[in-house]
Amino acid sequence: MSRGPSNSFRAGLVQMCAGRDVARNMRDATALIREAASGGADYVQTPETTNLMELDRARLFAAAEPEEANAALRQFSDLARELSIWLHLGSLVVKLSEEKLANRAYVISPSGSVTARYDKIHMFDVDLPNGEKYRESANYEPGAEAVVAGLPWGGLGLSICYDLRFPNLYRTLAHAGAVMLAVPAAFTRLTGEAHWVTLLRARAIEAQCFVMAAAQGGLHEHGRETFGHSLIVAPWGEVLAEGGVHPSVIFADIDLTRIADVRSRVPSLRHDKTFDVVHAGSVAAESAS
Repeated sequence: MSRGPSNSFRAGLVQMCAGRDVARNMRDATALIREAASGGADYVQTPETTNLMELDRARLFAAAEPEEANAALRQFSDLARELSIWLHLGSLVVKLSEEKLANRAYVISPSGSVTARYDKIHMFDVDLPNGEKYRESANYEPGAEAVVAGLPWGGLGLSICYDLRFPNLYRTLAHAGAVMLAVPAAFTRLTGEAHWVTLLRARAIEAQCFVMAAAQGGLHEHGRETFGHSLIVAPWGEVLAEGGVHPSVIFADIDLTRIADVRSRVPSLRHDKTFDVVHAGSVAAESAS
């Protein structure tokens, strides 16, 4: 149960530098979750792939477990019940078959029960300017459904990392009742430096929601580097809390009465329209004529 009024709560975001050892990642995450709870957090969020950061396919599939036998999920559920918090696992690597995994978020209640699941919809298949290549779809099955999780304080729209670049998802979640948006992530250092803060602030402003984004940060065992800088943003776009690059916990007190104020001042969610696109000629063709 919330330790504060029904329209406000304290959020604690856990920043990690997870590696290849699931047991060690579990210990690190548990210590930081306990730190968040000790700091008064009612809602605690961990980053994307809390239990495992691995690029090698054979190692990845060897370490992954199905949901029904997932030791990390079981231990985190017990921890949420012990600490009496809402625990949002930004995502776990979950085995679906010998060929595919899920990048799956879990929202766990203070009773220890899973109340919402979300599979990452958008796969990070990119070639970055620094030579790094990612093919998330080679290992992961994308989700097909957007999810709004019911928390005691309001609706929480779920997303994961690369989803952040698709604004229509967040607009849709806001129209579906979300007043908060979660963006747990493992953004690369290169893309994070360029876009992380800007995109998160934009999603908060566009959807007129609080945005909470717990991040992986630092140099990981598999050799890739993530940006960190976990962030909590208010619906008017101001940053309430920001992390650095090392494992840590950031806090912010979330006052959901601000949602109605922001949405009344700029009622853009009520002004959405559907429209057709008309192709009105070709500049190149006109120049050649």
